[in-house]
Amino acid sequence: MKLRCLHSLPFVIAGRVDPERATISIPVKKPTRRKAMDWQMPEQFDFEGNAIAWGVIGEGPPAVVMHGSPFSSIEWRRIAPWLARHRRVFYYDMLGYGRSAKPEADVLHGAQNRLFATLVKHWGAERSDIVAHDFGGSVALRAHLLDGINYRSLVLIDPVAISPQGSALVQAARAHRDVFTRLPAYVHEAILRAYVGAAVKRRLDEGEMRLYLDPWLGDGGQKAFWRQITQMDDKYSEEVEWRYSEIRCPVTILWGAEDEFIPLKDGQELARRIPSASFTVIPNAKHLVQEDAPEAIVAAVLDIWRRQESAT
Repeated sequence: MKLRCLHSLPFVIAGRVDPERATISIPVKKPTRRKAMDWQMPEQFDFEGNAIAWGVIGEGPPAVVMHGSPFSSIEWRRIAPWLARHRRVFYYDMLGYGRSAKPEADVLHGAQNRLFATLVKHWGAERSDIVAHDFGGSVALRAHLLDGINYRSLVLIDPVAISPQGSALVQAARAHRDVFTRLPAYVHEAILRAYVGAAVKRRLDEGEMRLYLDPWLGDGGQKAFWRQITQMDDKYSEEVEWRYSEIRCPVTILWGAEDEFIPLKDGQELARRIPSASFTVIPNAKHLVQEDAPEAIVAAVLDIWRRQESAT
Protein backbone atom coordinates (compact mmCIF):
# COMPACT_ATOMS: atom_id res chain seq x y z
CA MET A 1 0.00 0.00 0.00
CA LYS A 2 1.24 3.48 -0.77
CA LEU A 3 0.01 6.44 1.22
CA ARG A 4 -0.12 9.65 -0.78
CA CYS A 5 0.75 12.00 2.03
CA LEU A 6 4.04 13.67 2.91
CA HIS A 7 5.73 10.96 0.90
CA SER A 8 4.89 7.45 -0.31
CA LEU A 9 5.51 4.61 2.09
CA PRO A 10 4.72 0.88 1.82
CA PHE A 11 2.68 -0.31 4.77
CA VAL A 12 3.99 -3.38 6.53
CA ILE A 13 1.85 -5.79 8.52
CA ALA A 14 3.68 -7.98 11.03
CA GLY A 15 6.91 -7.34 9.19
CA ARG A 16 5.53 -8.26 5.71
CA VAL A 17 4.75 -5.81 2.94
CA ASP A 18 1.11 -6.08 1.90
CA PRO A 19 0.61 -3.82 -1.15
CA GLU A 20 -2.97 -5.01 -1.66
CA ARG A 21 -4.22 -3.83 1.73
CA ALA A 22 -5.09 -0.25 0.92
CA THR A 23 -7.14 1.34 3.67
CA ILE A 24 -6.64 5.08 3.42
CA SER A 25 -5.19 7.74 1.17
CA ILE A 26 -4.84 11.21 2.65
CA PRO A 27 -3.51 14.14 0.63
CA VAL A 28 -1.37 16.02 3.10
CA LYS A 29 0.27 19.36 2.44
CA LYS A 30 3.55 19.58 4.30
CA PRO A 31 3.15 22.32 6.91
CA THR A 32 5.39 25.33 6.70
CA ARG A 33 8.00 25.96 9.35
CA ARG A 34 5.91 28.87 10.63
CA LYS A 35 2.91 26.60 11.20
CA ALA A 36 5.08 24.09 13.03
CA MET A 37 6.37 26.85 15.29
CA ASP A 38 2.77 27.94 16.02
CA TRP A 39 1.91 24.71 17.87
CA GLN A 40 -0.40 26.04 20.55
CA MET A 41 -0.36 25.10 24.26
CA PRO A 42 -3.00 27.56 25.50
CA GLU A 43 -4.03 25.84 28.72
CA GLN A 44 -2.29 25.27 32.05
CA PHE A 45 -3.04 22.76 34.78
CA ASP A 46 -1.62 22.92 38.28
CA PHE A 47 -0.14 19.58 39.28
CA GLU A 48 1.28 19.52 42.78
CA GLY A 49 2.36 23.13 42.41
CA ASN A 50 3.79 22.71 38.89
CA ALA A 51 2.32 24.23 35.72
CA ILE A 52 1.49 21.67 33.03
CA ALA A 53 0.99 23.02 29.49
CA TRP A 54 -1.77 21.40 27.44
CA GLY A 55 -4.20 21.91 24.59
CA VAL A 56 -7.15 20.30 22.84
CA ILE A 57 -8.40 20.35 19.24
CA GLY A 58 -11.27 18.75 17.38
CA GLU A 59 -14.66 17.38 18.32
CA GLY A 60 -15.99 13.93 19.10
CA PRO A 61 -15.07 11.15 21.51
CA PRO A 62 -11.91 11.86 23.54
CA ALA A 63 -8.43 10.83 22.44
CA VAL A 64 -5.04 11.62 23.94
CA VAL A 65 -1.62 11.74 22.25
CA MET A 66 1.35 11.22 24.57
CA HIS A 67 4.93 12.18 23.70
CA GLY A 68 8.22 10.47 24.41
CA SER A 69 11.58 11.48 25.86
CA PRO A 70 13.50 13.72 25.30
CA PHE A 71 10.76 15.21 23.13
CA SER A 72 7.48 17.05 23.83
CA SER A 73 3.98 17.30 22.40
CA ILE A 74 5.55 19.13 19.44
CA GLU A 75 6.16 15.68 17.94
CA TRP A 76 2.39 15.46 17.29
CA ARG A 77 2.12 18.79 15.43
CA ARG A 78 1.61 17.17 11.99
CA ILE A 79 -0.49 14.26 13.24
CA ALA A 80 -2.94 15.60 15.84
CA PRO A 81 -4.79 17.89 13.38
CA TRP A 82 -5.71 14.88 11.20
CA LEU A 83 -6.80 12.82 14.18
CA ALA A 84 -8.85 15.79 15.38
CA ARG A 85 -11.12 15.38 12.35
CA HIS A 86 -12.48 12.31 14.14
CA ARG A 87 -11.81 12.89 17.85
CA ARG A 88 -11.47 15.57 20.48
CA VAL A 89 -7.69 15.27 20.82
CA PHE A 90 -5.96 16.25 24.05
CA TYR A 91 -2.20 16.78 24.17
CA TYR A 92 0.18 17.99 26.86
CA ASP A 93 3.82 18.36 27.80
CA MET A 94 4.76 16.02 30.61
CA LEU A 95 6.17 17.32 33.87
CA GLY A 96 9.78 18.32 33.21
CA TYR A 97 9.34 18.48 29.41
CA GLY A 98 8.56 21.04 26.73
CA ARG A 99 6.66 24.06 28.02
CA SER A 100 5.67 22.47 31.33
CA ALA A 101 7.46 23.17 34.60
CA LYS A 102 10.89 21.59 35.10
CA PRO A 103 11.21 21.14 38.87
CA GLU A 104 14.24 19.73 40.62
CA ALA A 105 12.30 16.59 41.50
CA ASP A 106 11.33 13.14 40.24
CA VAL A 107 9.90 13.64 36.76
CA LEU A 108 10.01 10.02 35.69
CA HIS A 109 7.40 7.29 35.81
CA GLY A 110 6.36 7.62 39.44
CA ALA A 111 5.22 11.19 38.82
CA GLN A 112 4.06 10.88 35.23
CA ASN A 113 1.38 8.23 35.60
CA ARG A 114 -0.05 10.18 38.58
CA LEU A 115 -0.09 13.31 36.42
CA PHE A 116 -1.77 11.53 33.52
CA ALA A 117 -4.42 9.95 35.74
CA THR A 118 -5.14 13.38 37.21
CA LEU A 119 -5.36 15.04 33.79
CA VAL A 120 -7.75 12.40 32.46
CA LYS A 121 -10.14 13.18 35.30
CA HIS A 122 -9.68 16.94 34.85
CA TRP A 123 -10.47 16.65 31.13
CA GLY A 124 -13.37 14.28 31.67
CA ALA A 125 -11.63 12.01 29.18
CA GLU A 126 -12.23 8.59 30.68
CA ARG A 127 -12.18 5.71 28.17
CA SER A 128 -10.16 7.71 25.63
CA ASP A 129 -8.42 6.39 22.56
CA ILE A 130 -4.73 6.65 23.48
CA VAL A 131 -1.83 7.11 21.05
CA ALA A 132 1.44 6.99 22.98
CA HIS A 133 5.09 7.13 21.94
CA ASP A 134 8.26 5.98 23.71
CA PHE A 135 8.16 7.12 27.36
CA GLY A 136 4.54 8.14 26.84
CA GLY A 137 3.80 4.46 26.15
CA SER A 138 5.29 3.56 29.51
CA VAL A 139 3.14 6.21 31.20
CA ALA A 140 0.00 4.95 29.46
CA LEU A 141 0.72 1.35 30.46
CA ARG A 142 1.44 2.27 34.08
CA ALA A 143 -1.65 4.48 34.39
CA HIS A 144 -3.80 1.66 33.00
CA LEU A 145 -2.35 -1.13 35.14
CA LEU A 146 -1.49 0.76 38.35
CA ASP A 147 -4.01 3.62 38.44
CA GLY A 148 -6.99 1.85 36.89
CA ILE A 149 -7.43 4.28 33.97
CA ASN A 150 -9.46 2.55 31.26
CA TYR A 151 -8.98 3.16 27.53
CA ARG A 152 -11.17 2.57 24.51
CA SER A 153 -8.06 1.62 22.53
CA LEU A 154 -4.30 1.88 22.94
CA VAL A 155 -1.78 2.52 20.15
CA LEU A 156 1.83 2.19 21.26
CA ILE A 157 4.61 3.59 19.06
CA ASP A 158 8.11 2.31 19.93
CA PRO A 159 7.23 2.36 23.65
CA VAL A 160 9.52 2.01 26.64
CA ALA A 161 8.05 -1.23 27.93
CA ILE A 162 10.60 -4.06 28.10
CA SER A 163 13.65 -4.08 30.37
CA PRO A 164 16.61 -3.78 30.37
CA GLN A 165 16.68 -0.26 28.95
CA GLY A 166 19.10 2.61 28.58
CA SER A 167 21.52 3.64 25.85
CA ALA A 168 25.25 4.13 26.33
CA LEU A 169 24.58 7.84 26.82
CA VAL A 170 22.04 7.11 29.56
CA GLN A 171 24.47 4.83 31.36
CA ALA A 172 27.29 7.39 31.14
CA ALA A 173 25.05 10.20 32.36
CA ARG A 174 23.79 8.16 35.29
CA ALA A 175 27.37 7.48 36.36
CA HIS A 176 28.52 11.10 35.93
CA ARG A 177 25.46 13.33 36.29
CA ASP A 178 27.40 16.30 37.74
CA VAL A 179 29.83 16.24 34.83
CA PHE A 180 27.09 16.30 32.20
CA THR A 181 25.12 18.99 34.02
CA ARG A 182 28.17 21.28 34.00
CA LEU A 183 29.18 20.74 30.36
CA PRO A 184 29.86 23.92 28.37
CA ALA A 185 26.64 25.01 26.67
CA TYR A 186 27.99 24.37 23.17
CA VAL A 187 29.03 20.81 24.08
CA HIS A 188 25.63 20.16 25.66
CA GLU A 189 23.86 21.42 22.53
CA ALA A 190 26.11 19.29 20.31
CA ILE A 191 25.19 16.18 22.30
CA LEU A 192 21.51 17.10 22.09
CA ARG A 193 21.70 17.53 18.33
CA ALA A 194 23.37 14.16 17.93
CA TYR A 195 20.88 12.48 20.27
CA VAL A 196 17.79 13.86 18.52
CA GLY A 197 19.36 13.29 15.11
CA ALA A 198 19.92 9.62 15.92
CA ALA A 199 16.17 9.22 16.53
CA VAL A 200 15.23 10.04 12.92
CA LYS A 201 16.16 8.53 9.58
CA ARG A 202 15.69 11.69 7.56
CA ARG A 203 17.64 14.85 8.30
CA LEU A 204 15.69 17.46 10.27
CA ASP A 205 16.08 20.99 8.98
CA GLU A 206 17.25 23.64 11.46
CA GLY A 207 13.72 24.85 12.22
CA GLU A 208 12.55 21.33 13.01
CA MET A 209 15.63 20.58 15.10
CA ARG A 210 15.14 23.75 17.16
CA LEU A 211 11.65 22.58 18.13
CA TYR A 212 13.26 19.69 20.00
CA LEU A 213 16.38 21.50 21.25
CA ASP A 214 15.01 24.74 22.65
CA PRO A 215 13.30 23.37 25.80
CA TRP A 216 16.62 21.84 26.88
CA LEU A 217 18.88 24.86 26.32
CA GLY A 218 19.98 27.44 28.86
CA ASP A 219 21.08 26.61 32.38
CA GLY A 220 17.64 25.42 33.51
CA GLY A 221 17.02 23.40 30.36
CA GLN A 222 20.40 21.72 30.52
CA LYS A 223 19.91 20.67 34.13
CA ALA A 224 16.39 19.44 33.36
CA PHE A 225 17.59 17.37 30.42
CA TRP A 226 20.24 15.48 32.38
CA ARG A 227 17.89 15.18 35.36
CA GLN A 228 15.32 13.21 33.39
CA ILE A 229 18.02 11.17 31.63
CA THR A 230 19.63 10.11 34.91
CA GLN A 231 16.30 9.21 36.51
CA MET A 232 15.66 6.46 33.96
CA ASP A 233 15.47 3.13 35.77
CA ASP A 234 14.38 -0.38 34.82
CA LYS A 235 12.39 -0.66 38.05
CA TYR A 236 9.52 1.29 36.46
CA SER A 237 9.11 -1.21 33.64
CA GLU A 238 9.72 -4.19 35.89
CA GLU A 239 6.85 -2.96 38.07
CA VAL A 240 4.29 -3.59 35.33
CA GLU A 241 5.77 -5.67 32.50
CA TRP A 242 4.70 -8.95 34.09
CA ARG A 243 1.10 -7.64 34.01
CA TYR A 244 0.75 -6.87 30.30
CA SER A 245 -1.62 -9.81 29.88
CA GLU A 246 -4.07 -7.86 32.10
CA ILE A 247 -4.54 -4.99 29.62
CA ARG A 248 -8.26 -4.35 29.19
CA CYS A 249 -8.50 -2.80 25.72
CA PRO A 250 -7.47 -3.49 22.11
CA VAL A 251 -3.75 -2.79 21.61
CA THR A 252 -1.90 -1.92 18.43
CA ILE A 253 1.90 -1.66 18.38
CA LEU A 254 3.72 0.34 15.69
CA TRP A 255 7.51 0.12 15.40
CA GLY A 256 10.10 1.95 13.34
CA ALA A 257 11.99 -0.74 11.44
CA GLU A 258 15.34 1.02 11.97
CA ASP A 259 14.86 2.17 15.58
CA GLU A 260 18.30 2.48 17.20
CA PHE A 261 16.95 3.58 20.60
CA ILE A 262 14.74 0.57 21.34
CA PRO A 263 15.38 -2.56 19.24
CA LEU A 264 12.71 -4.18 17.11
CA LYS A 265 12.98 -7.37 19.15
CA ASP A 266 11.58 -5.48 22.17
CA GLY A 267 8.51 -4.63 20.13
CA GLN A 268 8.09 -8.25 19.11
CA GLU A 269 8.43 -9.35 22.72
CA LEU A 270 5.89 -6.76 23.86
CA ALA A 271 3.41 -8.00 21.24
CA ARG A 272 3.95 -11.54 22.47
CA ARG A 273 3.12 -10.52 26.05
CA ILE A 274 -0.12 -8.70 25.19
CA PRO A 275 -2.82 -11.13 24.08
CA SER A 276 -4.35 -10.24 20.69
CA ALA A 277 -2.09 -7.20 20.19
CA SER A 278 -1.36 -6.39 16.56
CA PHE A 279 2.20 -5.54 15.56
CA THR A 280 3.10 -3.37 12.56
CA VAL A 281 6.60 -2.52 11.41
CA ILE A 282 7.01 0.85 9.66
CA PRO A 283 9.85 0.78 7.12
CA ASN A 284 12.22 3.67 6.51
CA ALA A 285 11.65 4.96 10.05
CA LYS A 286 13.75 5.10 13.17
CA HIS A 287 12.56 5.86 16.71
CA LEU A 288 10.83 9.18 16.08
CA VAL A 289 8.30 7.82 13.61
CA GLN A 290 6.34 11.08 13.88
CA GLU A 291 9.09 12.76 11.84
CA ASP A 292 10.01 9.91 9.50
CA ALA A 293 6.54 8.62 8.62
CA PRO A 294 3.71 10.70 10.15
CA GLU A 295 1.32 9.52 7.42
CA ALA A 296 1.82 5.91 8.51
CA ILE A 297 0.70 6.79 12.04
CA VAL A 298 -2.32 8.73 10.77
CA ALA A 299 -3.34 5.89 8.44
CA ALA A 300 -2.92 3.19 11.09
CA VAL A 301 -4.77 5.08 13.84
CA LEU A 302 -7.69 6.13 11.65
CA ASP A 303 -7.99 2.57 10.34
CA ILE A 304 -8.13 1.27 13.91
CA TRP A 305 -10.76 3.80 14.91
CA ARG A 306 -12.83 3.09 11.79
CA ARG A 307 -12.82 -0.65 12.46
CA GLN A 308 -13.81 -0.03 16.07
CA GLU A 309 -16.77 2.06 15.01
CA SER A 310 -17.86 -0.53 12.46
CA ALA A 311 -17.82 -3.22 15.14
CA THR A 312 -20.13 -1.26 17.48
